[in-house]
This record gives sequence, C-alpha cells and structure tokens, in this order.
Amino acid sequence: MNVAIVGMGRMGSAMARRLHEQGFELAVYNRTRAKAESTAEHTGSRVAESAADAVSRADVVISILADDQALREAYLGEAGIASGLREGTVVLEMSTIDPRTLDDLRPAVTAAGAVLLDAPVSGSVGMVEAGTLMVMIGGDEQALDKARPVLDKLATKVYHLGASGAGSTMKLAVNGLVHAINQALSEALVLAERSGVPPELAYEVFANSAAASPFVAYKRAAFLDPDAAPVAFSLDLVAKDLDLILGLAERSGARMPQGEANLAWATRAVAMGLGSSDMSALAVALRSSE
Repeated sequence: MNVAIVGMGRMGSAMARRLHEQGFELAVYNRTRAKAESTAEHTGSRVAESAADAVSRADVVISILADDQALREAYLGEAGIASGLREGTVVLEMSTIDPRTLDDLRPAVTAAGAVLLDAPVSGSVGMVEAGTLMVMIGGDEQALDKARPVLDKLATKVYHLGASGAGSTMKLAVNGLVHAINQALSEALVLAERSGVPPELAYEVFANSAAASPFVAYKRAAFLDPDAAPVAFSLDLVAKDLDLILGLAERSGARMPQGEANLAWATRAVAMGLGSSDMSALAVALRSSE
C-alpha cells in the first residue's frame, strides 16, 4: 500500500517515521522542501515535487497542516492535492480545522474519484511513535475500511462518528477540553508556587490527585522545565483552535464561557511573545502577569 503524507510538521514527520517502520511505501511533501528532505533521510521516503506529485501514486493520503488557509492552498492551489488524486484514493484529512472547510475541499476530491474523510487525531508525537493515537472519523464507512491498514498502525482507537464533518467537530470539542485542562493546570501550579509550595512537589500532588490525567502526566517536564522541554503544541495553535471552537459554539448555540476566558489568555500569551512556545507556557504568562 502506497501512502502520501502532505505536511511535515511534528506530527506529520512522526507519522512518516512510524509508517516507514511498519513497511509502507511513502511519498512526502512539504511547502518548505527542507522539512520533507529531513524526514526522507530517516525514512527513505520519496520527496515529492508538489502535493499533486505526492498523491499521484497513493492508495491513502494523509494531510496534516497548520490551519484552514494552508489546507485550501494545499488542496486547491496549482499542483495541489486535488489535481493529483487518482480514482479510489482515500484522503485522510487529519488537520484541526473548521468543519465547514471540508465543504470547500470535498467537491474537488470527489471530482477526481477519490474520497475525503475527516480524520483528526488526539495524541502526541510519542503516541504516534508508539502507534497509540486516537482518531475521530467523519465520512464514508467503506472508505474508512480501505484506510484501516494505515490507521491501525498509527492508532489503537478509531471512532467512526458519522457523516463528513463529525470527526472535525469532535476534534474541536476534545481540544476545547484539553485547552481548559492546560489553563487550569497552569493556574493551579502558579497558585501553589505563589503560596510557597515548591513546583516539583505541587506537580507531584497534581499527578496523584483526583485531577490526575494522561495530560497532567505527560506535560510534567514541560511545566517544570519550560526552557528545556520540546514544543509539543504551540500557544499560537492553541489560540487558533480556541477561535475555531468558539466559532463552532456560536453556530451551534452552545455557551462556552470558560472557552472565551481561555482564548483571552491564549491571545494575551501570544502577544507577550510566547506564541511559538509550548502550550504549557501559559504558566509562564501567568507568572509574568501582575
């Protein structure tokens, strides 16, 4: 089975490494070619000249990009994904996006005889490497069955949630919860510190309290040593997510007062110059605020 991956960010590159280890033939593409070449050095992947070239031989395509505008350009631009697809290809759109963006992309994918599934993931680079992601699928179930040999090497849980858009909707709901936990954890840690409890001890208590969770466990190093920890999810992407989440809430008639407060703080942290820092740097922003 041939797989193409468009988008060589942290997650896309990790997926390429994982699928290479599992024996898949890979083509990789990134707008900044050096990122694709770096991944290819470790995986033996074919570095494509364009998104269209990357997907031209693929049975399954993975697209995982930063935002909706990048996605439209990657699909619909000159030599984009849609222009290179062949009949029967399944496109797994794993980016975190506004569900309405799928409506802009689907006609061009369908016209090529391919099928577009929204398939965003929940998890970290470490979970990609271990093959333990969770994937949220919206769209045709037969196309999902065709893509399962790929998904089953990346994930231990794959949820088919309904029609196209259901996966992207659920991803925004999940990220709304993740960002709320991140905000609350940041506030609680700074509260303990300012009240005289050493942060290492405070975090140990959090990790063994009723509030313990996988997120609290794997973000320990990022919160306790923010200068040394790698960036897993940047604050500018947190702000982007929360903006999409609140847009969906407004259209759905759902009230999200905590989401509104979280967006305000994420925006403030980005304005402080922390946009490229890990999401745990919300604690840094809180420490710096009077």
